[in-house]
Amino acid sequence: MANKHGSLSIDSDNLFPIIKKWLYSDHDIFYRELISNGCDAITKLKKLDMMGEYTLPADFKAKISVTVDPEAKTLTFTDNGLGMTADEVEEYICQIAFSGATDFIQKYKDKSTDDQIIGHFGLGFYSAFMVADEVEIDTLSYKEGATPVHWTCDGGTDYELTDGTKTTIGTQITLHLNEDCLEFANEYRAREVIEKYCSFMPTEIYLSKANAEPEYETIDAADKRDTDTVVEEIHEEAKTEEKENENGEKETVEISPAKDKLKILKRPVPLNDTNPLWLKNPNDCTDEEYKAFYRKVFLDYKEPLFWIHLNMDYPFNLKGILYFPKINTEYDSIEGTIKLYNNQVFIADNIKEVIPEFLMLLKGVIDCPDLPLNVSRSALQNDGFVKKIEEYITKKVADKLIGMCKTDKESYEKYWDDISPFIKYGCLKDPKFCDKMNDYILFKNLDDKYLTLPELLVKEEEKKEDTDAASDVVDKNGNSVTEDADAKDDSEEEKDERKVIYYVTDKVQQGQYIKLFKEQGMDAVILDHNIDTSFISQLEQRNEHYKFMRIDADVTDSLKDADDAADLKEETDTLTDLFKKALGNDKLTVKVEKLKNENLASIITLSEEGRRMQDMMKMYAMGGMGGMDPNMFAADQTLTLNANHALVKYIFEHKDSENVPMFCEQLYDLAMLSNQPLSVDAMSKFVERSNKIMMLLAK
Repeated sequence: MANKHGSLSIDSDNLFPIIKKWLYSDHDIFYRELISNGCDAITKLKKLDMMGEYTLPADFKAKISVTVDPEAKTLTFTDNGLGMTADEVEEYICQIAFSGATDFIQKYKDKSTDDQIIGHFGLGFYSAFMVADEVEIDTLSYKEGATPVHWTCDGGTDYELTDGTKTTIGTQITLHLNEDCLEFANEYRAREVIEKYCSFMPTEIYLSKANAEPEYETIDAADKRDTDTVVEEIHEEAKTEEKENENGEKETVEISPAKDKLKILKRPVPLNDTNPLWLKNPNDCTDEEYKAFYRKVFLDYKEPLFWIHLNMDYPFNLKGILYFPKINTEYDSIEGTIKLYNNQVFIADNIKEVIPEFLMLLKGVIDCPDLPLNVSRSALQNDGFVKKIEEYITKKVADKLIGMCKTDKESYEKYWDDISPFIKYGCLKDPKFCDKMNDYILFKNLDDKYLTLPELLVKEEEKKEDTDAASDVVDKNGNSVTEDADAKDDSEEEKDERKVIYYVTDKVQQGQYIKLFKEQGMDAVILDHNIDTSFISQLEQRNEHYKFMRIDADVTDSLKDADDAADLKEETDTLTDLFKKALGNDKLTVKVEKLKNENLASIITLSEEGRRMQDMMKMYAMGGMGGMDPNMFAADQTLTLNANHALVKYIFEHKDSENVPMFCEQLYDLAMLSNQPLSVDAMSKFVERSNKIMMLLAK
């Protein structure tokens, strides 16, 4: 077959039904599209006036009117923009996907740099056919000598274009709703949708109901506007009251002067704010304005902790406000709302291509006219520009937090418990954010003091120096033990040079270990959030100078009796056999140490690696699986027995006693209780065994 060149053929009879049904995912979005078109028409007219190509009337007031008529089943959108001629209707309306906005920008690009035009694709108008069986357009162009135009289409590819009857410049679009979409002619539904999509559009939007009974209000005559329709003039006489003066005489006193008032038709109130707070200079905004805006937009009457005002003009235009809300729930149930706008037109909530995932936990608005939107404006084309916007937002958040930590540490500490989930999640999701925030992450210690990582590491270093100084002593034979201690430290550093930061996940459950730490002047930080396991693992991976260890992960040397270096091999071998046999657990590791606290009989420790694996499994909802082996991590579990405790001595010395297995079980469960809650079966056995032991004492 010979090579052939040609053009693709598109059948409008097949294309138009697809556009009507699938152009937008939400049918109510036609409100936004038609009102946006009205805003564009008004913006264009204003630009022509600015460029001297048209003169606006002195009393011109830009507005868009939406009229619902449930009886007639119609919905009407009216603007006083530049209107259209018959040729323009054929060009912009009858040609699908031919954008009048793009054509206007191209035509005047050399005369105006402020392109606040919303439309781009020439498809928004056709959203009307998603809800209407028939659409009518009545329009009159601003051009001198223009003839009014009437256009009508019943949803097919045929239309009718005739002379119209409109007498004022602008455009009126009338939708004859189909039976499935009559809800949109309901005044309350219309208000709901307009407030959803158009709350901050740049032109005032008014909603009314056709044939509604007029509403009136009374105002002071001095407050009358030229546009007010006066129904009645009212004169209120001065109000007086009889009072007793200082001489005890009664006299008439005027308490309210005479007033002239007017009864007028109720003034229409726009549904939108044409100058939203995010467009203002941050220096011109008060704290109360920020809080009021937050309450209005997010209907949240709990005050936000603080906020970040984004205001960027180069290399792209982006403005917005991000609020850090107060959080009282667990991390995984937090839901934020970031509303994305384009030229004050609502696009969608939480678009992940623009908003960093961890910031979707916040509440806020972002307006970026430079966003590369797709046809429906409800998703973004992935490109480098969008990535730059995301990086800018992340940087601004990090700069705000770092600045607060440096200049207002007291407030930063006050907010920390609420904002830490955002920051920790951000560190997990964004390595650059993690690097910036690394030195400004706070950790609360056992005394409820907040410390940064650098402060923690300095504290650990000071503690180590104190320990080294204390080790420079002589033993009972008068020999220096400093050399041996140093050798031991060097040996340990060869194994792992990282400084250890101890942490607590439950101050009540781990209370025994906390008590031991405090007795030895040791400290730990509180990490009780369910994101913390992943978070500290992330920090360790990115920094080789420190590691985190829960205080019950091992019995540290500082808890041991260093003055007694007796060989405990016999006790260790004997007690290991006794406990493994009594507990039926061959995987259990048993150690015997002489601890400084003689009142402590036993301690259970679980290696840090084993515990983190358990925590990770819980995060993935695997911890409660019925088929999971409860002894899966038994090899990482260590039972440390205190050779200085009387009960441990008794078990060792009376290993053949019939009660020793019961004592071993009891000692193990007591250690477990100080580490974590017992299972239901284990707790039942513990209670039953406790009763038996008390009965032995009662005999």
